[in-house]
Amino acid sequence: MFSKTRLARLHDVMSRHVESGAIPGAVTMVSRRGEVHVDVVGAQAYDGAPLRRDSLFRISSMTKPITAVAALTLVEECVLRLDDPLDDVLPELADRRVLRDVAGPLDDTVPARRPITLRDLLTFRMGFGMLPESSPLQAAAMERSVAVGPPNPAEYPAPDEWLRRLGELPLAYQPGERWLYHTGADVLGVLLERVCGKPLDDVLGERVFGRLDMRDTGFYTSDVDRLVTAYGPDDSVFDEPSGQWSKRPPFLSGGGGLLSTVDDLSAFAHALLGGGGEVLSRRMVELMTTDQLTPEQKALSGFFPGYFDNRGWGFGVGVVTRRDGIARTPGQFGWDGGLGTSWWADPKEELTAVLLTQRAGFPDQNPVVSDFWTTVYQAVV
Repeated sequence: MFSKTRLARLHDVMSRHVESGAIPGAVTMVSRRGEVHVDVVGAQAYDGAPLRRDSLFRISSMTKPITAVAALTLVEECVLRLDDPLDDVLPELADRRVLRDVAGPLDDTVPARRPITLRDLLTFRMGFGMLPESSPLQAAAMERSVAVGPPNPAEYPAPDEWLRRLGELPLAYQPGERWLYHTGADVLGVLLERVCGKPLDDVLGERVFGRLDMRDTGFYTSDVDRLVTAYGPDDSVFDEPSGQWSKRPPFLSGGGGLLSTVDDLSAFAHALLGGGGEVLSRRMVELMTTDQLTPEQKALSGFFPGYFDNRGWGFGVGVVTRRDGIARTPGQFGWDGGLGTSWWADPKEELTAVLLTQRAGFPDQNPVVSDFWTTVYQAVV
């Protein structure tokens, strides 16, 4: 269970961050063995209305695990297979060319050694993703609106056009060679639309949200009174409640487009912690949350050198592999959102926790995120 005295620190620490102006507000939920604690502090915007338990947050990259779960339901139904080529469904990505040098010219390429598979998309080993900022490939990706960056739904073209533009570019690396963040999840969203013959929000609604009673999760909302203001790391406004997420975007991003609430995300985390709930089998959840990266791939990959020393990547989720901090348990899985959100589940401690704030920052360098997880784990008894 939790120590009540120590759990009070979670409220105190989050309140301190609000009072200092580091964040406008925070909604937190911690749950262990049937004991659930929800706390709401601060406002929906600086000088805005009070934050609510059902306030809507842009969860950005926390969209990725949800899209992955929907894809894995199709694997369990034998509609998709992990290692089959995707050329028939995604012909834009067939017969790939691969750069000889990621920093080199776009026409200096070799043939891909094999096709892209579903496993490649789920593990971010398709050969395309977050790239060196100064490379010609990154410049070409930005030109075509297929580069990795903060979620901006209105700036993306419709799915077929987005994939066509992506298909114009060579891969940065051979399929399966290394982990490159993000793009695999957006391609996965397009794949789900084509395989299921319906928009991604309908696919996720039928395969995930409806089964887990996630009533408030979606790619846009008309209920803007509940939508928080999103801020950049420098406190500049990134998106207003009446902004990009207030209307249906042309591209539903499987990598970063969803809005959600603390209760919906807790339902998702609990389903995976409990072995899949009404969505996946226990064995599939075990596979999804097992580190899929080889030591060789980890040595070449990550957001910074040494990033994978204490973690790995499963199917759409991060996985902790080594205890080097109070809030890291081997086997723990989950993911964060760059706009100020975080959720993880810990099978050993039978614990899940969710943090929702509205100020962007890289999670590993965000004191609010770090302090949240420290206070969650110091309260465990």
